[in-house]
Amino acid sequence: MRNTLRIATRKSQLALWQANTVAKHLSAANPGIEVVVLPMSTSGDRQLETLLAKQGGKGLFIKELEIALLEQRADIAVHSMKDVPVDILSEMHIAAVLERDDPRDAFVSNRFEHFLELPKNSTLGTSSLRRRCQLQHARPDLSVGLLRGNVHTRLRKLDDGEFDAIVLAVAGLNRLNLADRIREPLDPEVSLPAVCQGTIGIECRLDDEATNELLGKINHADTWTVTAGERAVSRKLCGGCNTPVAVYGELSGDRLELRALVGSQDGSEILRDNIAGRASDAEALGTRLGEQLLDSGAARLIEASGDSD
Repeated sequence: MRNTLRIATRKSQLALWQANTVAKHLSAANPGIEVVVLPMSTSGDRQLETLLAKQGGKGLFIKELEIALLEQRADIAVHSMKDVPVDILSEMHIAAVLERDDPRDAFVSNRFEHFLELPKNSTLGTSSLRRRCQLQHARPDLSVGLLRGNVHTRLRKLDDGEFDAIVLAVAGLNRLNLADRIREPLDPEVSLPAVCQGTIGIECRLDDEATNELLGKINHADTWTVTAGERAVSRKLCGGCNTPVAVYGELSGDRLELRALVGSQDGSEILRDNIAGRASDAEALGTRLGEQLLDSGAARLIEASGDSD
């Protein structure tokens, strides 16, 4: 049994909140262990002027953290699961997840109460192709612009008048005690959440038995099941960072329902489907839902976006 556990994390306030939350869970479940947080800068944090899709995708937020694990400068890395590609380094795995927070998107504005009430030609800020696709589909009369930076930077751009409204994650605002900035959580029918949005994941080396044992004590079983189902959909679609993809799973007892969509970048076309079955079959359900979407035309949209092999 190890005495010290080192956590690699991004430097943002939100990332540090997540890492410190994991540290508290680990300390509570493993009395006597010292948990040390190691903040690091990632490529995704440094490259803020263009869409992530044009830089190489959300994997930019975890690359440096994984290198720290490989070089054994850290024992675990804490991520927002929505930022973790379905295919990670073969030496690694997601060993545990914490209980999922609210997965919905948040409509934030200083002038307007509801997304559907935004005046025509209003400016809406987001960095997410998934959000842009769905929101432009619902409101093609809006002007959707690029919004990058940490949560406080994005809010400042709103406050400075660069946008009439912006869309962020409910979970992130809640974690930073900024829930009062939320005008309304967007209904999943309007903006289906990103794969695993609201879930904190913990990555470690597969061969680190001691750390894996510690992490097993804090894994949230229900969230793990939903995570497996949602990521299976994404894995089957094989869509890259240029394709708007959304997946949302809901667990009720031993039954899991998964909803998913694939869209065009401009929101002119969206394909939706859903599936339900036994929670114990989460990965199989996710794979089947991905197949259903591919059969109904998602493959064409993925190819058009430039993500196909």
